[in-house]
Amino acid sequence: MNKPDSLFGFKILGSEHGNRVDSRVLEERIQMNVRAGHDRIEVIADGQHGIGGRLVNDGPKPFHILIKGRPGQRTGSLGYFNTIVEIIGDVSDDVGWLNAGAEIIVHGNAGNGAANGMAQGKIYISGNIGARGMTMTKHNPRFEPPELWVLGSAGDYFAEFMAGGIAVICGIDPHDSENILGYRPCVGMVGGKIFFRGPHLGFSQADAIQVPISDEEWDWLLRNIKIYLNTIDRHDLTEDLTDKNAWQLIRARTPHEKYIRKKRSMTSFRKNVWNKNLGQGGLLGDLISTDTHPIPLIVTGHLRRFMPVWENQKFTPPCEANCPTGMPVHERWRLIREGRVDEAVDLALRFTPFPASVCGFLCPNLCMAGCSRSEQNMPPVDITKLGKESIRAELPKLPPLTGKRAAIIGGGPAGISVAWQLRLKGHEPVIYDRSKSLGGKMASAIPNSRLPEDILKTEIQKVASVLSHIHLQQDLSQKDIEQLRNDYDAIVIAAGAQTPRTLPIPGIERAITALDFLKQCKTNSITVGKNVVIIGAGNVGCDAATEAHRLGAEQITLIDIQEPLSFGKEREAAEQIGAQFRWPCYTKEITDQGVMINDNELIPAETIIISIGDKPDISFLPETVQSDNGFISVNDSFQTTDDQIYAIGDIVKPGLLTDAIGAGRIASDAIHAYFSKQSYARPLINPLDYSKPHLAYYDPRITHFDSIEQCGTECASCGTCKDCGICVAVCPQGAISRQAISDSFGFKMISDPNRCIGCGFCENACPCGVWQLIPNQN
Repeated sequence: MNKPDSLFGFKILGSEHGNRVDSRVLEERIQMNVRAGHDRIEVIADGQHGIGGRLVNDGPKPFHILIKGRPGQRTGSLGYFNTIVEIIGDVSDDVGWLNAGAEIIVHGNAGNGAANGMAQGKIYISGNIGARGMTMTKHNPRFEPPELWVLGSAGDYFAEFMAGGIAVICGIDPHDSENILGYRPCVGMVGGKIFFRGPHLGFSQADAIQVPISDEEWDWLLRNIKIYLNTIDRHDLTEDLTDKNAWQLIRARTPHEKYIRKKRSMTSFRKNVWNKNLGQGGLLGDLISTDTHPIPLIVTGHLRRFMPVWENQKFTPPCEANCPTGMPVHERWRLIREGRVDEAVDLALRFTPFPASVCGFLCPNLCMAGCSRSEQNMPPVDITKLGKESIRAELPKLPPLTGKRAAIIGGGPAGISVAWQLRLKGHEPVIYDRSKSLGGKMASAIPNSRLPEDILKTEIQKVASVLSHIHLQQDLSQKDIEQLRNDYDAIVIAAGAQTPRTLPIPGIERAITALDFLKQCKTNSITVGKNVVIIGAGNVGCDAATEAHRLGAEQITLIDIQEPLSFGKEREAAEQIGAQFRWPCYTKEITDQGVMINDNELIPAETIIISIGDKPDISFLPETVQSDNGFISVNDSFQTTDDQIYAIGDIVKPGLLTDAIGAGRIASDAIHAYFSKQSYARPLINPLDYSKPHLAYYDPRITHFDSIEQCGTECASCGTCKDCGICVAVCPQGAISRQAISDSFGFKMISDPNRCIGCGFCENACPCGVWQLIPNQN
């Protein structure tokens, strides 16, 4: 398939054993070699399409694809920046189709459709091209215009519907020495320019115009001619092609130049046509008494079919809607854009006591998964950078105590979260936990490789400084809970799931549970052999795999009865250290040699870890609290069947750390309402539709973010006005204006109905999606 080459790192063959390789397979092989680090690849083509396209390259060196043989259609199509596609010989139709930045060199002739739809990049042809070259090209003014260079002549319908870019036709050895631009060039041309050298038989005068070459344009042409000739190795033509008098220039006509006919004024039309036929003495004037004044072609006010509404902060941004804690991510990025970094950092503590540990390290970043940029194949704004900065967040000012007290059973993330939120509301939480320290599994089981010890320690210290009453090593019974019910105004059960599940198989006593294994890894009090088998390939199993590798294991196998549910950073870390995933595997027995699975296959192992989940211990619950299948039953506000008792976290339903922290916020709101003897309804989330934000203003080439300031700039602020002024700028009637107000937001956008025509430009241009065009009900 692949052969080393002295000049080009690998040679990829388009035929094997006399059989042509499919275009798709050839592209996959090119992509595979590029990912392997080869930046110079030779391809011996056999009619395959699209060779050299779609190679994303963010590295310092360009990819160079050298094509020999017989390339098929659309060579270099969808080409990307930092890519060079070089063809030895002629090339088929549509070379450089939809080119988005690649440099394409053809040492020969090109077929029909050269540069069709090209938006960026350069195409150098050392011969002639066929029909419909440089058609439907375009130019984004943020980037350099696309370029097509042809040494010979162009075929028929050249530059048809050309909308941008630069074409250069040199007229050297053309197909038709009397007409180097072909039949009917420039039809429908609306943008761009064409430099050419030699005779032609006319072009679409309605769409294009021949103009003199300015000094600036000649400097550009002269400078780039030398680059072009050097690229195609035709230095001998330098003298011929640098004579300014031989060159001519065609450009697209402007709209003003196209439409110069005199128009009848509305005053003239009303006097000579409208009133004459419908006024006094006309067909209807003497018969009706209604107003017969003509309605303007473009209407305003109550005659508009549609009217714009500024729906600022009406909908929840997708990032916030996707975060269980309700963190207003977009608001934090707004503060960053305004240079208020400290405020953005401090804001996190209103929603979570663990902004650095969870948002910066442990969370699978649900807000990033929900980011509207992801829906348009752009990398989401990186919240982890701001999360890690949050380690320096300043504690919020605490309100005076209200006299209401709540007992929190469990000092893990769920219990700490609800206690934190209750204290921010002025109530007094008291935590009871059976462990020697706060933090739950975050402190006892999550590897330091995923969460640095000093980060968690710093945040636990902040928690302890706010929550003054913490009782550790407290193993409570049902009788104790009954007493707490009398001593406190409310109870929150957040004891988690601390009992590992096991399997009813022979030899299970030889296995260690993942929870116990990870706890011993934290203190380096366990050893493993060279071979480790982990039964259960979820995220906890992946943590166990990476820790086993750290302790010296060489062969690590994770088995599961189904396709593993692991994902995100934990799965990536396990794969990175070489752990193998196998499924479906039914565990039959554990022996002193390893794990016996289906078909009596033995997987050798000195250490066997069982990681099939944990279950809660609910034996201490009072009879007033009902359970379902081993978990506490709660309503939407996490209230149990006992009005005074709430439950959150894994003791209710297994979930992410973020889910537990978010449940703490919701439960605290419900308890606050309970203390105030008010009803509580969980707020409904009304997420902004992904189709509303318009992200054309952001650079799709950004694949990573270097700073939180860059993150703030790239956030679209979905659903909340960014005060960018784009709606004001694009309104054709000048109907939109910014008005200062005294509320916390500080301004609002106003649309003047006497100017607005309901065109919808504001809605279609707004990057934040806060304008909505609705039917006019007047």
